[in-house]
Amino acid sequence: MTHVPPPPLEGELRFDDESRAAAADDFGHMVHRTPEGVLLPASDQDLAAAIRWAAGRGCKLAAQGRRHSLFGRSQVADGIVCDMTRLRTVHRVRGDRVAVDAGATWGEVIDATLPEGMVPPVLTDYLDLTVGGTLVVGGIGGTTSRYGMQSDNVLAMEVVTGKGQKITCSATSHADLFDAVRAGLGQVAVITRATLALVPAPEQVRRYLLMYPDLEAMLTDQRHLAGDGRFDSVQGAALPTPTGWMFRLDAAKQFSGDPPDDDALLAGLSDDRSRAQPSTLTYPDHLHRFAALEQALRSSGQWSFPHPWLTTFVGDSRVAAVVDRELGEVTAADLGTAGQVNITAFRREAVTSPLLRLPADDLCYAFNLVRFPNTDDAAEASRLMTANRATYERVRAAGGTLYPVSAFSMSRGDWREHFGPAHGRLRDAKQEHDPGHVLTPGYEVF
Repeated sequence: MTHVPPPPLEGELRFDDESRAAAADDFGHMVHRTPEGVLLPASDQDLAAAIRWAAGRGCKLAAQGRRHSLFGRSQVADGIVCDMTRLRTVHRVRGDRVAVDAGATWGEVIDATLPEGMVPPVLTDYLDLTVGGTLVVGGIGGTTSRYGMQSDNVLAMEVVTGKGQKITCSATSHADLFDAVRAGLGQVAVITRATLALVPAPEQVRRYLLMYPDLEAMLTDQRHLAGDGRFDSVQGAALPTPTGWMFRLDAAKQFSGDPPDDDALLAGLSDDRSRAQPSTLTYPDHLHRFAALEQALRSSGQWSFPHPWLTTFVGDSRVAAVVDRELGEVTAADLGTAGQVNITAFRREAVTSPLLRLPADDLCYAFNLVRFPNTDDAAEASRLMTANRATYERVRAAGGTLYPVSAFSMSRGDWREHFGPAHGRLRDAKQEHDPGHVLTPGYEVF
């Protein structure tokens, strides 16, 4: 590595052990790569200077937000980590859009937009993720079937490329770069600011927890609801019980003023109606509905345990067979007391980000193993990581794809197969905007 002194910065470049150790960990707690230094940028100018400096020294740079990566994707060994949470301003709401620094969390975004009666159309279930961190993988939420991914609802982005160039891109300006950054795994540029689309926010949400006796009954209702759009979001899950799997839909209808008609919304569904759990929440309470679970997991210590999660997409034509087989492999102990298997349908046509890879079916399912192990045993985490790989290979053989925030290794060949026809587009963008392969080495795409 070439010795070149650091550039002058408005912010700070830290080389202390504490900063470096923190940057070497993430929510997955399974991969640890210690950087040479940690950049605390005061502006995008600092980031651009640091990227040029790293490139000149022959080392790598990775952007980190809240470090919710599962497998070291935002880490870098002996390179520079940029702490993007130092760039977290949410700028003034302007009608149906808001400009947001990439290090802001989605919770901070809605804190600014809800007082204006507006909200991003798609929000992740967990709001402590950063805007930049989700846009580079896609960003799926309960309303994806209607609005697509979060990356489909970004209007423009300010980025710094692997050459250290600052560029503003959108669908009409530097469109190739715009498409290579959205769901592009941070391979060509670091997002510093995004202009997000907004829609009117409701006042309340009518929520229904619907229970099903078996997988097929739940899938049948998901297909029906995805077709008629009567709910604003529908999320499915398989939950372990002492007597086997329980299947549930979590359906939500947003409203302002008079509440919706329960009978009309639930008409024609095949759930066990005697076990249905309807409730009404304020819209902010609905958005923050996972805060209590987070607090419980932090109190028990499980939040700091390894999280060997698997996140995939499966097409409707194969979902029943795939899920049924995998449920035969997964145990309650594998998931932990708070874990579950997510099985959520969404319409493929709603997703437009070209690098977000999906099965060919018109209806797709997010099929995820959300594990909160009851132990921090490294050997157990490694076993589950190996199981993730085996499950992914079966999903892939069934025409499924990866949502690339999963806990297992992917080779360059795996990524070529994953991106398929889109791999050439990403490769060309990498060559143009990051020819020195400086950015985001943790995915090992190139």
